[in-house]
Amino acid sequence: MADEPILVLAATGGQGGAVTDALLDRGVRVRALVRDPRRAAARALADQGVDVVAGSLGDRDSLAAAMRGVAGVFAFTTPFEAGPEAEVDQGRSILAAAATARVLHLVFSSVAGADQHSGVPHFDSKARIEAELALSDVPHTILGPTYFFDNALGGAERIASGVLELPLPPDRPLQQLARPDLGAFAANVLLNPARYVGHRIELAGDAPTPSRMAAALGAALGREVRHEQVPLTAITDPDMHAMWTFLNGPGYRVDIAALHAAHPEIRWTGFADWAHSAFA
Repeated sequence: MADEPILVLAATGGQGGAVTDALLDRGVRVRALVRDPRRAAARALADQGVDVVAGSLGDRDSLAAAMRGVAGVFAFTTPFEAGPEAEVDQGRSILAAAATARVLHLVFSSVAGADQHSGVPHFDSKARIEAELALSDVPHTILGPTYFFDNALGGAERIASGVLELPLPPDRPLQQLARPDLGAFAANVLLNPARYVGHRIELAGDAPTPSRMAAALGAALGREVRHEQVPLTAITDPDMHAMWTFLNGPGYRVDIAALHAAHPEIRWTGFADWAHSAFA
């Protein structure tokens, strides 16, 4: 199967795009499932030699068609368009399609902490998909990324004005990950399935406190950035409130030192380096 492509679902999104980039960097043939091949992001993939096919995470037929004749699949689901139940349905469609197409290796991107009974809706929906995947006959690996560095970009204007808003105490570490590091790790898993099939691996590159994050952002911007703790009561979205309650409580539990020692081939970007590239 060395000449067969690897299928990336949601390839124009943040995670799918990172995996696609990492595979292309390794000279791997990539097939990308996108909702609309006419969109600029999809055309850009095609210009890089990616085989772009139309489909939906909820459409078993288009998924199964895209999965035929591939060496592996990177799968991603999301609750942020239609809710957690829709995400579980996406997972079921992906699993059914993978079984129909006899996929040799499915890499599912879940979330760190999904196995902790956190009560976070978008963690629990992924936990349900993980449970159904474990009961299936589809050879698989589960990846659990932590909080992404570039989530900070949602507050880029405030950061540029000198304030990092986070609903965490200033000295509370927050395990985080660079998307390109997820992409590199997922590419390694897809290209070396025998080493990873049956494993669940949580991923983090750094665990800065909000104070350290603010200092790094300030150094990148060349001005003072201070952390401002947002009260949990100010977070009105139930899913986000539950997530930040979890992160103020048990939080992620990645053994970062052990992970990095076991996988020295990943560059494991630190927050300060990411901040410099994103804001300098």
